[in-house]
Amino acid sequence: DELAAVREVSASQGMMLESLNPDLPCHLGSPDKTPERRLATLEDAGRLAIPFTTGILVGIGESREDRVAALEAIAASHRRHGHIQEVIVQNFLPKPGTTMFRAAPCPEDEQLWSVAVARLLLPADVHVQAPPNLTDDFGQLLDAGIDDWGGVSPVTPDHVNPERPWPAVDRLRDATEARGFSLAPRMPIYPEFAAAPERWLDPALRFPVLDRCDAEGLGREPGEVWYSGADVAPPHLVPAPSRAGGRVGEVLAGVLMGHEVGVDEIVTLFSARGPEVAAVAEVADDLRRQSVGDVVTYVVNRNINYTNICTFKCKFCAFSKGPLSLNLRGDPYLLGVEEITARV
Repeated sequence: DELAAVREVSASQGMMLESLNPDLPCHLGSPDKTPERRLATLEDAGRLAIPFTTGILVGIGESREDRVAALEAIAASHRRHGHIQEVIVQNFLPKPGTTMFRAAPCPEDEQLWSVAVARLLLPADVHVQAPPNLTDDFGQLLDAGIDDWGGVSPVTPDHVNPERPWPAVDRLRDATEARGFSLAPRMPIYPEFAAAPERWLDPALRFPVLDRCDAEGLGREPGEVWYSGADVAPPHLVPAPSRAGGRVGEVLAGVLMGHEVGVDEIVTLFSARGPEVAAVAEVADDLRRQSVGDVVTYVVNRNINYTNICTFKCKFCAFSKGPLSLNLRGDPYLLGVEEITARV
């Protein structure tokens, strides 16, 4: 009942599975963290068609086998219901004032191993996230397999780890683009779920969510007010620094090698974001240069129209004259050969 009630006012929900090991000391005395209750919540969310976030904690006394078991349980639930939009792989860090303040932090290699295994075990349509503020070199999380940084706030702290401030978005963008990816804001609901609002969203939330999405179902850039048909100028995307990796980079590399692009490749190019847009423009400009060079031509022209009488009456044409347009364009005419010769 609680999940259903929240579904009416929230586009997505979440609950960390953490671990399915029932004997972890850190969970003793926490009745809502029993594996049975957590798995039941995961299943209930699926039956209610709630876009759901879950995840595992790494370094709280569990083994690698425990993490694999938890990830496999998440994957199985998703295969039944299709509702898991992302899995967080969060590393444990001890904090003063807590029972585990003397515990060792999660080793870096265990965090990266867990991210990589999550990417391998989870279905391809389930996104993998890791908190950037809990890792000093957070760019390596991309190398391990994440494709989402999670919630990043310049205003509020991470209440679970208040001693670890969020990195600035510019730092995340630099790390992301340095590895050939583009950084984009998203909604609390992922694009593939936003694209099927009848299944995944309460009727009251469908318009508010879609109104805040861009054409790909991602969030609009902060401060962006332009959309197709809006009475404001579109943002300037070029010239700008260019970089393209991933699928867009692959398509551009093929184009430069002379490969003919198909519909799927064209769609990929239309999905370019940030520095990828400039990269697409650079390749297009290079192809133009190879095909026609850098010279733009024109012809000196003199038009001699022997008549302005036309029986087709195209609605857009300002050239044609007829009985109904005498007061707008002047009298119709039909020049003779002598007049045409004189004008020549």
